[in-house]
Amino acid sequence: MAKVRVHCFSISVDGFSAGPDQDIDNPGGVGGLSVFGWQFATRAQREMHGGDGGETGLDNDLVHEGFDGIGAWIIGRNMFGPVRGPWPDESWKGWWGDDPVYHTPVFVLSQYPRDPVEMQGGTTFHFVNDGIEAALERAKAAANGKDVRIGGGVATLRQYLRAGLVDELHLVQVPVLLGSGERLFDGLDLVGCGYRVRERISSPNATHVFITKAT
Repeated sequence: MAKVRVHCFSISVDGFSAGPDQDIDNPGGVGGLSVFGWQFATRAQREMHGGDGGETGLDNDLVHEGFDGIGAWIIGRNMFGPVRGPWPDESWKGWWGDDPVYHTPVFVLSQYPRDPVEMQGGTTFHFVNDGIEAALERAKAAANGKDVRIGGGVATLRQYLRAGLVDELHLVQVPVLLGSGERLFDGLDLVGCGYRVRERISSPNATHVFITKAT
């Protein structure tokens, strides 16, 4: 049965998944990219962006697993870009260049309508302005029997967790402090939402915690 999955969602020791004040120069907020240092170091991540080298091992394997069997993605508007309010034009097409890493349909949560954006490599961004359930329904249909991955950011993932719509959650705690920004767990009772910790494993760069929805 197809699942709704979250992979490689990084948090700092003090619980932040993004820094404050996102803008064109700070896609993860000020200091926010530091929580992804473990991922940027992997060979899998570098290959996705046309680079070479990088570390192999546990972290690398888990980055790969996050793309296996995924038929569609859902992301929030802030993860798509720094533009706020009504779309001023069609010029912004994401952080990832002409060939984004997704290679599937991607459903972007937005309060404002916009025509789909077709990119190279099989990625098409679709903009959904009628809620998380509608986005998930469309993503499942587009995934054609494969899994749907919730990519983030923080507010998007929090909504899906609160609604109990995530089947599997892979959190990555990294040894950095952000001090401010967006905390994933603010106002979120995972136990009350039916989740439990299944497994914890560690690499030299990060601690990986796997959380599942109780059945």
